[in-house]
Amino acid sequence: MYVNHRQNNWSEWLATAEFAFNNQVHTVTKMSLFQANYEREPRMGFDIKKKGKNVKVEKIKNRHEKVRVALVRSQKEMKKQVDRNRKETEEYRVGDKVLISTKDFLMKLIKRAMKKLTEKFIRPYVVKKIVLENAVELELLASLRIHLVVNVRRIVKYRE
Repeated sequence: MYVNHRQNNWSEWLATAEFAFNNQVHTVTKMSLFQANYEREPRMGFDIKKKGKNVKVEKIKNRHEKVRVALVRSQKEMKKQVDRNRKETEEYRVGDKVLISTKDFLMKLIKRAMKKLTEKFIRPYVVKKIVLENAVELELLASLRIHLVVNVRRIVKYRE
């Protein structure tokens, strides 16, 4: 589909784009969205309409169930692939001392001439509040000028 360089004729192509989207075969269900809903391929305007074929509700329900099963199977496979690289997060409690990573800090905040010579983690800070299982609020210095809520990937427990 071609929209001109001023992009003012897109409305002429909208129906064609919708048809193309609904007619595309999904990789998981192995059928188009239109076919999943109506148990037939969409008419292109020049094919002959067949008379006497009514789509039964049970057939559509069975088709929807097959699609649902295929999507759930695909979700499980995707979750399995994502979970391969996930690590268990360490649990923090209010009052724990933690070190914060300098990875995303600006050099002027750290006050070092070279980034490669800076510490990877700086001073112990106290956990003030557990916001979520993957985010904690720290008691930070105002001079640090970063948000008080930090992702647990950016902190490690302080060991004395």
